[in-house]
Amino acid sequence: MRTWRYTIVFLVELILCVQISSFVQAQDTIANNALATIMQQYPVMGLSVAVVKNNQVVYAQSIGWKDSLAKTRLSNTDIFRIASISKSFSATAVMQLIEKRQLTLDSDISELIGFTVRNPKFPDKPITLKMVLSHRSSINDSQGYFSLDVINPSKNPDWAKSYNTYAPDSGYMYCNLNYNLTGAIIEKYSGERFDTYIKKHILDPLGLYGGYNVDALDRNRFASIYEYNRDSLRFFPSPNAYASRRADMANYIIGYTAPIFSPTGGMKISATDLAKYMIMHSQLGKYNGQRIIRRKSAKRMQTIVSVKEQYGLGLSKTTQLIEGESLIGHTGSAYGLYSAMFFEPDKKFGFVVISNGCDIGYAKGFNVVIRQTINQLYNAFIKEAQ
Repeated sequence: MRTWRYTIVFLVELILCVQISSFVQAQDTIANNALATIMQQYPVMGLSVAVVKNNQVVYAQSIGWKDSLAKTRLSNTDIFRIASISKSFSATAVMQLIEKRQLTLDSDISELIGFTVRNPKFPDKPITLKMVLSHRSSINDSQGYFSLDVINPSKNPDWAKSYNTYAPDSGYMYCNLNYNLTGAIIEKYSGERFDTYIKKHILDPLGLYGGYNVDALDRNRFASIYEYNRDSLRFFPSPNAYASRRADMANYIIGYTAPIFSPTGGMKISATDLAKYMIMHSQLGKYNGQRIIRRKSAKRMQTIVSVKEQYGLGLSKTTQLIEGESLIGHTGSAYGLYSAMFFEPDKKFGFVVISNGCDIGYAKGFNVVIRQTINQLYNAFIKEAQ
């Protein structure tokens, strides 16, 4: 009698496993077909995606060209320069240093960086670390952002042009220089070079492959990036996306030269590993048994500082990506690449989508290819299950 009972239980479990496996295969097929359709509908060099459900990566796929000239196909292990999603790594590092009581969000940037950072129209108004991380510093990129010399009064006679006409914390302007300043501050207070710090304290504990230093990574894994020209209907390679900085290292100054690694946009990582990093933020600082930042710090990053723009500290909120959903994350665009990382922490789902070259059109504030890809993945894996 007991043998028959065990047999029945086994058969039921087997049937359930087959049903679940068939359902998963069906979802994968729908998603694969959707990606192929997008590749046909728009000019797209390549797409690499990852879907998170119940805070686990349930789907990862890469389609299109890694190198169009060599006719090399993209794979899930290929890495991309992800552009401004990189800002969240810098903000995460800042929160780690705050937890160690080495920094505070209210710290004066002038005191932190070692030279005067003051809007000349409001010289008595300190610019704080929180203002820099939330793009409310009144600093702009008009003089460039690849060197701190542009805002250093002793280096650039036009330093004052790096500031807007409004007072710090009274307005918002998205600014890459904010986060290159942040990278230098991370160096100064950690005592470690920026790229080394991020690898040691964020990537390695999470078991992720990537980094800001192109010379420390396997170039065979770099996905070439292409810029699409609508006039000629052609893609053009952007080799500067992975330009070596080895020559710049000879005169490197900790706490000042960090912009050569682009803390504002220079992280190189795969879509799958970026999804695992995203899960860490979705789970308020913890992934796979490793706590990267405290719950309080993770919540603070996700808390809106600039209400109109819905920007927090290296992360933003949007209701314009998927109808009916409020998501947290960041986008990126540089050299022709477009990227997005967005998650819903309460419902435990999220998406990473990276294109190494695609149509440059926008809809509701998002690249059309990235937006449509995320919506198709949402329909395939999340919508029907809710």
